[in-house]
Amino acid sequence: MRVAVIGASGYTGMELLRIIGRHPHLELAAVTSEQRAGQVVGEAFPAMRGVVDLEFESLDAAALAKRVDAAFVCLPHATAAPAVEGLRAGGVTVVDISADFRFTDRDVYEAWYGPHKAPGLFGTGVYGMPEVHGAALVGAQLIAAPGCYPTSALLPMLPFLRAGVVQPGTIIVDAKSGASGAGRAAGEAFQLTELDGNSYAYKVAAHRHGPEIEQEANAAADWPVKVTFVPHLLPTIRGIISATYMQAAPGLTTEAAHDILIEAYADAPFVRVLPEGETPKLAHVRGSNFCDVGVVVDDHAGTLVALGAIDTLVKGAVGQGVQCLNVAQGWS
Repeated sequence: MRVAVIGASGYTGMELLRIIGRHPHLELAAVTSEQRAGQVVGEAFPAMRGVVDLEFESLDAAALAKRVDAAFVCLPHATAAPAVEGLRAGGVTVVDISADFRFTDRDVYEAWYGPHKAPGLFGTGVYGMPEVHGAALVGAQLIAAPGCYPTSALLPMLPFLRAGVVQPGTIIVDAKSGASGAGRAAGEAFQLTELDGNSYAYKVAAHRHGPEIEQEANAAADWPVKVTFVPHLLPTIRGIISATYMQAAPGLTTEAAHDILIEAYADAPFVRVLPEGETPKLAHVRGSNFCDVGVVVDDHAGTLVALGAIDTLVKGAVGQGVQCLNVAQGWS
């Protein structure tokens, strides 16, 4: 399958080039970057020397659609939609890494990201979490890869909402991320000089991944879910670790909660349910498409604590996107 990477010079784009290079069914046919157009990938990024010999080109969606079968769109939120629209008009299967097609409610999207720039396509994307929406992904032609924070929180959280062992009440998601999740063009707050030896919360209860987590939690629960989302920055480059706090149903034990996770992910090759008593660690998922999950029930407070860890750029972005394309195409 001939694929293009749109916005290939960012962190996610570079990660995607590595994955595509060892994928048995994909042939990298085009890479775009407005800032690096005309440069050879391996010259601009020496880690790719001898691996990718293509030149970055400016995006012309209509022309590109004649050369490729699928495209990964790694452009910023609120700017990806026009590129997706042009590629879909040419019949290209698209995996979008931005938030532009993740939401089911346009008002919610626009409250956080501004006017949608491809309103005719809004609501047509499949939320790209194979462990949750696998059936809907089969044959999908527009896939919206989830955000990194939502992936780390939802995979350990959702089995308990579906099982009905969470009592109604506010769900608190406390998550901590390395700086690469903000992308190559991130501001001063994400620079190593600011983060080294430092860690702090930001956009408390005001981060745009909060409503995405809430949307998927509501789809899994039989009561209206409200989520308080508190993200933090860690002095590391990649990885997210999350802890989600929910009110446990009376009598729920850690052992029973652990069994719920095992059953939920028995057929999910990229979700690893850790042994009871073990908690996820960033170092164990770095560079991989795994999400490690664990659970503890605090008997004293009646709190269910669901834990998850992912690599920001892989399971939190393009690795999951490739996984979605595999499901859509019927590949392993």
